[in-house]
Amino acid sequence: MGKLLNAETGIARKGNKQDMKKLILAAALAAMALAPAPAKDWPGFTRGMGIGGWLTNYKRFNVLPESRRLKITVGDLEHFDTYITERDIANIKAMGFDHVRLGFDQIVLEEAPGRYRERTFRKIDDFIAWCEKHGLNMVLNLHKAVGNYCDIAEKVQLLDDKGLQDRFVALWLEFERRYHGKPGLAFELLNEVRNVDPEKWNALADRTLKAIRERNPARWVVVGSTCWNAAGTLDKLKIWDDDRVVYTFHMYAPYEFTHQRGVLQAGPLYYNRVMEYPTKDVERYRDYNRLVNGSKTGGYEGLTEIGRQYIRNCLHGAHVFTQKHPDKILWNGEFGTIRHAPPASRVAYMRDVIATCREWGIPYCVWNYLSTPNDGNRFSLVDDDTRRILSPELLKACLGEGGD
Repeated sequence: MGKLLNAETGIARKGNKQDMKKLILAAALAAMALAPAPAKDWPGFTRGMGIGGWLTNYKRFNVLPESRRLKITVGDLEHFDTYITERDIANIKAMGFDHVRLGFDQIVLEEAPGRYRERTFRKIDDFIAWCEKHGLNMVLNLHKAVGNYCDIAEKVQLLDDKGLQDRFVALWLEFERRYHGKPGLAFELLNEVRNVDPEKWNALADRTLKAIRERNPARWVVVGSTCWNAAGTLDKLKIWDDDRVVYTFHMYAPYEFTHQRGVLQAGPLYYNRVMEYPTKDVERYRDYNRLVNGSKTGGYEGLTEIGRQYIRNCLHGAHVFTQKHPDKILWNGEFGTIRHAPPASRVAYMRDVIATCREWGIPYCVWNYLSTPNDGNRFSLVDDDTRRILSPELLKACLGEGGD
């Protein structure tokens, strides 16, 4: 999830956060100057559901020392065997979605360099079989790679270590070897690349894509930009002369709302206050930034309301991409709100993000179907026990139905 995104611009909130906040006004003016134009369709991937909490985010990694983050326990294996079953895939199909984005961690499938865990790979086998049976397309998403945990800074970084990069490429080639004859399956190379040199990431993505293309010219390959897949950094991402590459971004602005009172991020946990959307109480958002981030002004300069126009401004980078590259597919691969948010606010937020994406012809995938309770960040859209959607209004919003 986009845990560290700037609250207004969709750019990483590390570093010059206050400077980034000022970009919102410029983005608003620029957005008004763009005429609507639809993005290129991604057939069979119009509206999707993400699955976390099964093979990724299955426990609170941030409280574990590094030596234990890289190990799989018997309890983990038992969780993998039981947490998601065919009934969940059938449920997602019945809700009205056409694809599923499955997150997995490298250590879940890789016991050691070049040595893979057959027991957990069988979970991927099951997932693919269930999706094919129920008519759902699939995105396999490497959610946490060794050297790039989206929510934890590691000592050894993927983009600075050739050995880790070799393992990264080899893992995707293993996927292609195992699932070569699966046309409804897309490979998303890496979830939320951290705030790193974009050229280093472009180089690794290019190397991985070329390796996959040597074995399968037709595989859908999904690539996002740096700064946790921020829409504002899409212009830093390499554009390939390849019709089977899909470009992606994530959307969690305003962070103060989407992650409110979450237990994995120190800021929302510390502030511990209900945040509503839409709202004219912008001062509450400024108060968050003054208290949590030490901002003198609290940011959000010039804003009197946080609502749909604010969302459009935050997604300005995505809109620019569709205008500049009308022959490329752009996909909003992850967005959502924590369950601590007021129910009506969750519905309104999902409706506004999806309405904006649909206006610009951008397919999307909501986060998240079901999250494990001990992960802490419960972005789930269904009840943990019954697997029923938390409200009919929320389902309509996620499907792009209802509202104005």
